[in-house]
Amino acid sequence: MKQIRLGVVGLGHRGRALLKIAADFENVVITAACDIKPDNWYKKQWLSNAALNDMFPDAAFYEDYERMLSEANLDAVFVETGADIHAQFCTKALNYNVNVLSDIPVVANLKEAEELWKAAESSKAVIYTGANPNYQKFAVLLKEFYDKGLLGKPYCMEAEYIHWSMPGSDMSVHLNENGDWRRLLIPIRYCTHSLGPLLNILDEEICKVSCFGTGQHADKSEYRTSIGDDMMCANFQTPSGVVIRLMRNKRCRAEIGHHNYRVFGTEGYMERIDRFDKPVIRYNSTKELDTNLKEIGGEFMPPAYADNPKVNGDVDDRHDSIDFAMIDNFVKMLCEGKGDIVTLKAGLAMTLPGIYAEESARRGGEVITVRYPWDADWTTEFI
Repeated sequence: MKQIRLGVVGLGHRGRALLKIAADFENVVITAACDIKPDNWYKKQWLSNAALNDMFPDAAFYEDYERMLSEANLDAVFVETGADIHAQFCTKALNYNVNVLSDIPVVANLKEAEELWKAAESSKAVIYTGANPNYQKFAVLLKEFYDKGLLGKPYCMEAEYIHWSMPGSDMSVHLNENGDWRRLLIPIRYCTHSLGPLLNILDEEICKVSCFGTGQHADKSEYRTSIGDDMMCANFQTPSGVVIRLMRNKRCRAEIGHHNYRVFGTEGYMERIDRFDKPVIRYNSTKELDTNLKEIGGEFMPPAYADNPKVNGDVDDRHDSIDFAMIDNFVKMLCEGKGDIVTLKAGLAMTLPGIYAEESARRGGEVITVRYPWDADWTTEFI
């Protein structure tokens, strides 16, 4: 069986969790880790039973990322740094011909998108996007039902990602454990979790966006910053006219942390909603004898992994198995060439619309054309 020498850069909660998941795979060898804070390797951290150096005594620790890439003889690296600096670490790994699984958003600006796209084209290695929402139960069933023709052609979609992060809450402490990137990120920029599952059933990218923000109202504490709105709402459109509405927040007092989706198709409808703190999936279709709404459990667990003992043993630390599914497919792709992975192109297609949406909001909701590095009219300037 082919062995994958794996490294990780970024040992916050996500980096530590994914490293421990990857260690469950027989053909993965945890080889190296990198972080600017050595305590994240040598000392026990939040939601860990032991320090990472005790869990992986044969792995080397680095504070210098390029040194790790040049010395550790890695086959692959997880990029789990803050969301605002993913691209530079991905590009360096590709330059060393090391395969990459990068968390999302995969880039922070248009210049990074161009540089990363060029680096991927010239590298012998490949980069995959760690879009774990694409592996959740709703996303899997949505693609399955769409492929069966039960939904027909989607013409309108909606998504909401409401994170109840307020200063002083347990969630706020968790999100800002090793930095405040999420608190400082413009809300609509963190659109990948919402757009990814929806774009997965379209054969086209978003081409236009108009976005508005609310200003700051919910947070009156010392944590309040001048960066970003409490909530933002964007309307996207594809070349064929599909409309996608997305609402994202930075802070609110709703005390919910939900992903909601709605898909309106010519032959059916499908949604994932949180109802009384219980997530449910509902759908109907004109292609079935019973056209009433049918209800399915809305947990994140992908159907194919529901009976996997490695997943069921520790789901709380694995986003209810979607991280396990993501890494499983990454490993299969590297070893067998047949994993269900999210390509860099798909990752950019779910990332760049948020960058253009922010620019639209700055311009008071002006409709802006969205471009991608593979477009003939691609430019790193907003025009």
